Amino acid sequence: MRTNYDLIIVGGGPIGIACALEARKAGISYLILERGCLVNSLYRYPVNMTFFSTSERIEIGGIPFVSNHVKPNRAEALEYYRRVAVSNVLNIHLQEEVHTIRRERGRFELVTDHRVYSATHVVLATGFYDIPVLLEIPGEELPKVTHYYKEPHFYAMQKVVVVGASNSAVDAALETWRKGAEVTMVIRGEGIGPRVKYWVKPDIENRIKEGSIKAYTHSELAAIRPGEVDIQTPSGIETIANDYVIALTGYQPDFSFLRRAGITLSDDARLQPYYNPETMETNIPGLYLAGVVCGGMNTHSWFIENSRVHAEFILRNITANA
Repeated sequence: MRTNYDLIIVGGGPIGIACALEARKAGISYLILERGCLVNSLYRYPVNMTFFSTSERIEIGGIPFVSNHVKPNRAEALEYYRRVAVSNVLNIHLQEEVHTIRRERGRFELVTDHRVYSATHVVLATGFYDIPVLLEIPGEELPKVTHYYKEPHFYAMQKVVVVGASNSAVDAALETWRKGAEVTMVIRGEGIGPRVKYWVKPDIENRIKEGSIKAYTHSELAAIRPGEVDIQTPSGIETIANDYVIALTGYQPDFSFLRRAGITLSDDARLQPYYNPETMETNIPGLYLAGVVCGGMNTHSWFIENSRVHAEFILRNITANA
């Protein structure tokens, strides 16, 4: 099995696939290494999730994305990216995690679960969805707590606490409530987040206003126990009965992996990785970033629709210096 390539792309999401399509077009040898399944982050999205973007804005490689509605859903996106990968016979190894990246004598060595690869250039398109931002409170390790929401039926007729006020938290609250769950939202700020999808925001705000869904604002979850939780509210601790906690407090890139690769991160809370915005090359020559990983902790700055051009920037730079 071949182990030497001009380019290795770490991450098999939409942007990693876009990089592979550009490499294929440029006629250079490439390989995608993906730790999970194809477009693993999208696969982990809630089953009923609808994209904020329209289908043409999340197309890659100039390949049309036709959806049943103006805004595609998760199932349509999974099928689209699968068909892109299959029809273009992309060279991709799934379920193979990269553990270390080293640069020696002008080439990169990548160590995975299965073997060692070498490449002249490397693109990190690893996203941010694999590591949740933890609450760091007592009881967070209990089986009743999850940082990923999949579908609502499991929570039917249960007492559910949803932590957060973003799109994922709002979807979880509304869907589980409609399946008969008793839903309480714990929101750190003053209300539902400003980035929540405009066609969903009035729905959740009306459910809170009418009392169907209880919401504690300016509050934080303080402790979790098997049958109850403590909520730190402006007026003090409130303890309520609880069966499950869905803590949707955000996600973050694997900063330790970036540091081990030698990439410089900013000293502030953003942990912004260094890269040249014109070429996407990091402080390590030949090592590039693509997609949402470029934002550091600011995970709302990059999306498929505004980062798919990274693939073009990277391959233009690689071929210009070949």
